[in-house]
Amino acid sequence: MLKRLEVLYRQYFPKRMKNYKLFISTLSNKKGLEIGGPSSAFSSKGYLPIYSHLKTLDGCNFSSNTIWEGSISEGMNFNYGNRKGLQIISDGIKLDTVKTNQYDFLLSCHSLEHFANPLKALEEWKRIVNDNGYILLIIPHKDNTFDHKRPITTLEHLIEDYKNEIQENDTTHFEEVIELHDISMDEGVKDIESLKKRTFDNFNNRCVHHHVFNTTLLVKIANHLNFKICDIQHFNPFNIIILLQKSEQSLADNSKFLNHKNEVYQKEKFPSDKIW
Repeated sequence: MLKRLEVLYRQYFPKRMKNYKLFISTLSNKKGLEIGGPSSAFSSKGYLPIYSHLKTLDGCNFSSNTIWEGSISEGMNFNYGNRKGLQIISDGIKLDTVKTNQYDFLLSCHSLEHFANPLKALEEWKRIVNDNGYILLIIPHKDNTFDHKRPITTLEHLIEDYKNEIQENDTTHFEEVIELHDISMDEGVKDIESLKKRTFDNFNNRCVHHHVFNTTLLVKIANHLNFKICDIQHFNPFNIIILLQKSEQSLADNSKFLNHKNEVYQKEKFPSDKIW
């Protein structure tokens, strides 16, 4: 009975992430691109209800048919909330049809972990937002997901992938995924055989989490790429929300978030954040 009441209550009063109004005011009335959307997190009932505040939003998906969106087509077919934007069909790591500095911001919700070369993806996303533009990322924290048994990816590993120009057909982490993936936490697979099948067909379905993130890794990535870190939030049970700004300075000042004593790393539900 209490659970039903909670569900009913949340239909009218959805849970919001802390400081969500700052994120909304920063991107309000701006034009942007979303990679891999649309996302329920940004809807009117989501924990970061930003869609209704935007000037325009286009979308980019890697294929005309995905397990998340189903069948989609290019043109004015990107549906976000009750609005429409341009749907682009392109791999998010190479946005050839998008001009440099074309957008004010970029959104990405639970997509960066699906890229084999995330630094290359972020570099491309940085290219298409204008000077002082923003990138808003939502990433699953490994501690509370089916990746919790896997080791956290290191920045050094990501840098090597970038230098080696790793492509989306990379299979480096498949063995680790199959061995350490917690199937009990993944509704998309029922047993080890279905996990193997999905994993080895990743180039077509893009379900694999090539890399495993915690909050500290995201901070190191942002600093390495010279983004200014505007804010970091967490939302239960496993979301890391980070707002980045394209910096015109030769070296962005992220000292606040590079301090391991920052309260953002002290949450008991994310013990790996305490490891630097």
